[in-house]
Amino acid sequence: MWLLLLLLGALLWAALWLLRDQQSLPPSEAFVFITGCDSGFGRLLALRLDQRGFQVLASCLTPSGAEDLQRVASSRLHTTLLDVTDPQSIQRAAKWVKARVGETGLFGLVNNAGVAGIIGPTPWLTRDDFHRVLNVNTLGPIGVTLALLPLLQQARGRVINITSVLGRLAANGGGYCVSKFGLEAFSDSLRRDVAPFGIRVSIVEPGFFQTPVTNLKSLEDALQACWARLPPATQAHYGEDFLTKYGFMNVAALSLAAQEQEAGRAEGHNLFPIPASTASPTKTFSKIPFCQHPLK
Repeated sequence: MWLLLLLLGALLWAALWLLRDQQSLPPSEAFVFITGCDSGFGRLLALRLDQRGFQVLASCLTPSGAEDLQRVASSRLHTTLLDVTDPQSIQRAAKWVKARVGETGLFGLVNNAGVAGIIGPTPWLTRDDFHRVLNVNTLGPIGVTLALLPLLQQARGRVINITSVLGRLAANGGGYCVSKFGLEAFSDSLRRDVAPFGIRVSIVEPGFFQTPVTNLKSLEDALQACWARLPPATQAHYGEDFLTKYGFMNVAALSLAAQEQEAGRAEGHNLFPIPASTASPTKTFSKIPFCQHPLK
């Protein structure tokens, strides 16, 4: 008898789960909040979703970034300023989002804002070098997610964390790989904790794309500045030849990067109704669930 009741309960749960996944939500009713929309993936994603009729809530670090985005978007897209390293800024943005979505709740959160920091040999770096990157790439998304969880729960929404293939394999020194490993761990923990409330958590791991984060000149300048501050004895130990070869490795890797615009135009393949928890695309937007199939 108990076995039969258990079986019936499991079947009922499965039926309700499938029924939930068959309920479509028109894009015009779906609010999506995206961080880091001044440039790069964030800006392109905001425009892509705006073109598809979503209610886009785009956060930018700078007023000029917000103004430039608003200028080329429709009236559906709204912008706000957000510094993900500032708890007060996060709280202000959360209140702004709540006022926008009302009782509808937040359908999607895309934690996209990020920085590269210094890509260089670990012995050359300081604690502050790591902290600056972790503050943006790991602690920032954690803070934004926690602030918006009540609104996500309201809509049984989803969280998309933009990490990196370097969140799986630490290919270089610096805080970037460390920060992306941390964000992936947070995503895995969060996924288990919020699943009972109908919230989905996915990770997108872009490969090498040419964006402001991977700008070669910025990375080279940061590496040169890091070298310049080293004690003379350390510079003598490594030698100029080591510096040249290390910089060349960065150039060789990033010169093979796909243009970010290719990612923005990519249509990609359909995903399952329940999106994969982790996607490692060569065309980034093809793997963001609400970018390329009817909403479920």
